[in-house]
Amino acid sequence: MAARDSVGTAKFDTEFVPGEFERDGTPDGAARSTGPAAATGDESRGPEGTAATGRAVLQSGTAQAWAALGGDPALLARATRERRPDLLPSALPVQELASAAVTACSLAAAEFSCVRARSALLPPVRVDDGAVAAAFRSDRLVRIDGRAPVTFAPLSRFWRTADGWVRTHANYPHHRARLLSALGMPDHGPAEDEAAAGRVATELAGRQARDVEEAVYGEGGVAVAARTPQEWAAHPQRAAVAPTPLVALSRLDGAPTLPLEGPPGPGGLRGLRVLDLTRVLAGPVATRTLALLGADVLRIDAPERPEFLDTHADTGLGKRSTLLDLSSRAGQAAFEELLASAHVVVTGYRPGALDRFGLAPESLMDRRPGLVVGQLSAWGATGPWQRRRGFDSLVQAATGIGFLEAAGAAGRTDAGTGTADLAPGALPTQALDHGTGYLLAAGLLRALTEQRTGAAGSRLVRLSLARTAHWLLHDLPADPGGAAREASGAERPAPDDRPWLTTADSPLGRLRYALSPVGFGPADSAGPATAGSEDGEDTRDAVRSPRDWTRVTGQVGGDPAAWLP
Repeated sequence: MAARDSVGTAKFDTEFVPGEFERDGTPDGAARSTGPAAATGDESRGPEGTAATGRAVLQSGTAQAWAALGGDPALLARATRERRPDLLPSALPVQELASAAVTACSLAAAEFSCVRARSALLPPVRVDDGAVAAAFRSDRLVRIDGRAPVTFAPLSRFWRTADGWVRTHANYPHHRARLLSALGMPDHGPAEDEAAAGRVATELAGRQARDVEEAVYGEGGVAVAARTPQEWAAHPQRAAVAPTPLVALSRLDGAPTLPLEGPPGPGGLRGLRVLDLTRVLAGPVATRTLALLGADVLRIDAPERPEFLDTHADTGLGKRSTLLDLSSRAGQAAFEELLASAHVVVTGYRPGALDRFGLAPESLMDRRPGLVVGQLSAWGATGPWQRRRGFDSLVQAATGIGFLEAAGAAGRTDAGTGTADLAPGALPTQALDHGTGYLLAAGLLRALTEQRTGAAGSRLVRLSLARTAHWLLHDLPADPGGAAREASGAERPAPDDRPWLTTADSPLGRLRYALSPVGFGPADSAGPATAGSEDGEDTRDAVRSPRDWTRVTGQVGGDPAAWLP
């Protein structure tokens, strides 16, 4: 049974006054300290290493996320949420994280649509938990000609070690090869990985988990020792990540705001040009959302490392895809031509990994003043692990989420102290990826709004999966019955995702995919006409969001390295 409620905690006048809240006295060039602690005003957290206790949280997840984005709290009154229980069952408040991230993104999109259309009233925002849950599982629900996706390769999983557990990620061929090299094992090709799994298990069973972590990292691979919440609380990377904002927005200079040409179109982003240099889920989810809202998003991959077909099918909706070798002169020249008229660049690699290609945020802004840069990483921009590779599954394992999920399912309460006999679990979805992706899209939209309503200048929006994990573990309000339902072990019917799925013919085949949960404006109309857009044309479409993408996913690298006319 769905229950509808208002996200806001108080009634406000919801007339939209552009720029009123942005001028908050934040020093130029400084990131706001607007994480959940700032949003709640509460510093009396429970003991580190606990997840479902000590949550003296005063605000909903949406209010926390919106505060982290620097948004006007009065606008929360325009958002409503259709609640549907048990869609993302977990010992942790995953549904709260998911709905909060999507609602904040929808609010940011609605806000920018007002700025672009010069409208005085923020359109209503409606978020349905059913749509959110389906979208957070989009990578698992996608189908190409009826075929289910391959989400994890045979060598990407938890392994028992002599003293605990280790989580590996070997989906990409180069990561798989580096894992085997670190273990001193022969590489007979991916087709032999099912058979190789037994040998890997035997090898790892005789090693220490943290020795494996360091050995694989030393080879350029990806693996982490599974830690309890208490072990992560004592880790220096946790100490580096915890004090940082959930969404760090910085103004780096005073460059003029880059204009957007033409009418805003449905969603308000027509004319916005976005370069997408991201991988797998979080970054592509963010840019997929911008594409839904009308942006021209061009995904760039290296010719020797294109994205997996299944991942591309899910996250490439609304985008175009091209291949560029940024280590070549021709590739660099093509990129510079694209950058010369881009508004947004999004990168999804560890900090510093792209600097040699001239893709550091400051370098990009020097060449394209007024640019908005989104930077996503696994472990954050500071701390001893800042330059380490990582994925959602590894961040879950390292931060204690895996043991908390396993303990919750087993009805145990010792996840923080003793889990040597407990195989780690996982969240019901790649929630860190998806949640961070929607928050990143929201941060980019807020940066675009602030450029036009507050102070001009190039902007940097920075997020990490590890910081989103900290939000999930320590700041979000707990689901009152979530842990009890997990411990009961009762069978739950599979959610009915059909209302949130659609199919279309594509260059890849018959494609089934999840619709976007981001939405604002009247559900059945384009809304009242408003005058005064940048080009003087009717802007009625800008105050509503499309339900579906106008472009289905094409072939990886199937488009030229050029903007749409």
